[in-house]
Amino acid sequence: MNEKISNRLAKLYPEETAQKAFKSIDKLVNKYKLTIKSKEYHLSQKDIILITYGDQVSRNSEPTLQTLNEFMDNHLKGVINSVHILPFYPYSSDDGFSVVDYVEVDPHMGSWREVEHLSADYRIMVDGVINHISQFSSWFKAYLAGDKEYDDYFIELDPTTDLSKVVRPRASPLLHEYLDDDGKIHNIWTTFSKDQVDLNYKSYKVLCSVLDAMFYYIEKGATLIRLDAIAFIWKEIGTQCVHLPQTHELIQLMRDVLHEVAPEVIIITETNVPHHENISYFGSGEDEAQMVYNFALPPLLLNSIIHANTNKLTSWAKTLELPSNKVCFFNFTASHDGIGLRPVKGLLDDSEINDIVKNVENNGGLVSYRSEEDGSKSPYELNCSYIDALTSPKEDQLLRIKRMLVTQATVLAMPGVPGIYFHSIVGSQNYKDGVKHSGINRTINREKHNIDWLEKELSTLGSLAKTIFDSYKRMISIRINEEAFNPFGEFNFLDLDQRVFAIDKFNIEKTTRILALNNYSNEKITITLPKEIKLPLCDILSSNFCDESTEKQEATITLEPYQIMWLKGKI
Repeated sequence: MNEKISNRLAKLYPEETAQKAFKSIDKLVNKYKLTIKSKEYHLSQKDIILITYGDQVSRNSEPTLQTLNEFMDNHLKGVINSVHILPFYPYSSDDGFSVVDYVEVDPHMGSWREVEHLSADYRIMVDGVINHISQFSSWFKAYLAGDKEYDDYFIELDPTTDLSKVVRPRASPLLHEYLDDDGKIHNIWTTFSKDQVDLNYKSYKVLCSVLDAMFYYIEKGATLIRLDAIAFIWKEIGTQCVHLPQTHELIQLMRDVLHEVAPEVIIITETNVPHHENISYFGSGEDEAQMVYNFALPPLLLNSIIHANTNKLTSWAKTLELPSNKVCFFNFTASHDGIGLRPVKGLLDDSEINDIVKNVENNGGLVSYRSEEDGSKSPYELNCSYIDALTSPKEDQLLRIKRMLVTQATVLAMPGVPGIYFHSIVGSQNYKDGVKHSGINRTINREKHNIDWLEKELSTLGSLAKTIFDSYKRMISIRINEEAFNPFGEFNFLDLDQRVFAIDKFNIEKTTRILALNNYSNEKITITLPKEIKLPLCDILSSNFCDESTEKQEATITLEPYQIMWLKGKI
């Protein structure tokens, strides 16, 4: 292995420990070089990632991953080329994010055979849920049993330790008590819940065990690895324990090690934090995450719809800069986690955030809160299906569809790679019964579907599900064939009208542009195009032309309420 890995280990561990870690990692690398066949791959406009649970669709007595594969083959093949399967490992809570065993597949969902079968036709993103593990895992059971092999896998503290500086993403206690077989109490660090016990990366054995699991995912077909809640992974008493230098060093180390065997693997960091903190995970643009979740985008789009004003969205978008042409944003509007509000801290004022919160609550959604340093609580996350966050279920269906599609079209046109939550592409609404059953707010956007019921919904003319699904697929089908949507092409954001979000995108060679216009109001708008945008232009969504037949010196474009245009032309 190279000297870079050795140097990174030296920054994380004492010399003797770093040497042990290097030897263990070297064995892992040599082991997996024998079983993993590396294949060069470069992201392009064709990359669209469906975000879904492994048991999102089901049929009696059939592995749900098999049913998911069938659904994708029947409805999405040739349109969506990648799938992020949310944790499909055995778990004890949080719909998969309390992992019991990193290298097994939940029997209800199937086996690694089903995962490998999916990977034959789709690029697979898997979750590295490596900040914590289930209290019911064999690792934690061994720790409580006093097994010396696991004696430093977790963080045990005196409950009187001053942890007041630690940034809290939840209102739950940071330390939880666990009893061993002798009745002794262990106070263990738990960032998220009692069932999610944080791992101790000051132990090189933890690092090597986790790397072993990630290599195994790659061996089984994964080409993208999402690092869940990675911002909290390294702890230092007396600090905020978030975004520490060691955290960045650890991600860079993981990337270097995995790339020793499979350099095509993409690391995606999930850090639901203020935007300026989030983008730090790009590192230099050469050494850390290749993709970062664009967490500020979903609430900014909501704000634009609620106020029919894109000024804040456009102002923020103009600040988007990438440290290199080898990294990009992972753009999305919805996920299994809901809509985070911390990412827009400093981007939206308190009144705008309150407007979003009230809008979601009025539309039947829920709000989750976090503890601040002063002991107060603030809204942390909106729990709501995205279509219900945009409009009340009581409103006109056509209006609901238009608002939903303009936000989704924005994501497809944004610089980067689009991630589409399963419930967004089928227009799912709030699953209130699920919340009543689970008592967990996030369940509202995590409903699982019987495949036969869903097929019927998607075949019913005029239904909300079919209209959104067909319209969404059509936009994707157009996007994947346009090089101006390459995630690494140049881009600009234009001020044309406060109700319009305008994205000017270019292909890599900068010979073709697509001007994406998104009307965020229920008004008919006429805008004037900048003189530097040459005519003719063709709206590739409608095949209508804007040409030079007009006598006016400047071309004008008229947008209907919530209309989307993708105007293609030469530079």
